[in-house]
Amino acid sequence: MRTTNNKLAKVSVRTQLRPGDIGAVATLHGLVYAREHGFDATFEAYVAAALAEFVLLQFEPSEQSTSRQNIWIADQGGRVVGSIAIVAAAEETAQLRWFLVDPALRGAGLGRRLLRDAVAFCRSCHYRSVYLWTTSALRIAAHLYRCVGFKKVAELPGRRWGADVVEEKYELTLSQNRLPS
Repeated sequence: MRTTNNKLAKVSVRTQLRPGDIGAVATLHGLVYAREHGFDATFEAYVAAALAEFVLLQFEPSEQSTSRQNIWIADQGGRVVGSIAIVAAAEETAQLRWFLVDPALRGAGLGRRLLRDAVAFCRSCHYRSVYLWTTSALRIAAHLYRCVGFKKVAELPGRRWGADVVEEKYELTLSQNRLPS
């Protein structure tokens, strides 16, 4: 990825998993959400378990794969600094998962790029819609979701991962939306 932004120097985005990626994505989620939102270790375990299931039971990590699922890993000098994935939820519906950018790289466009790549992938797979679950505290991520056409369709307050949260569901109908340039 070429950029004039020094924050993104030497950041590459790949779809081929390497040993350690799954643990690094789970660790990044665990550390960031604990520091920024007070989540406990059950959140990291939740992410790790779902990632393991995705890789073991669903994901086809081949460049020639015709899979309708994918994961993007942002890498800077061998260190995972971001991720996003598309998981098949149903024949015509995808779920966006594990979207996170290292706090040191936020604001440089990496999150926007990951999100655009994921939505473009959904379009190429001919999904009719894609949804995600997030929390109300993630206002910047919600702004990015709205920028590509996601709309909030549900809220679910409760206590999860050792914290009071308001989970939010966002949906994007793909046949009616185009990516901004």
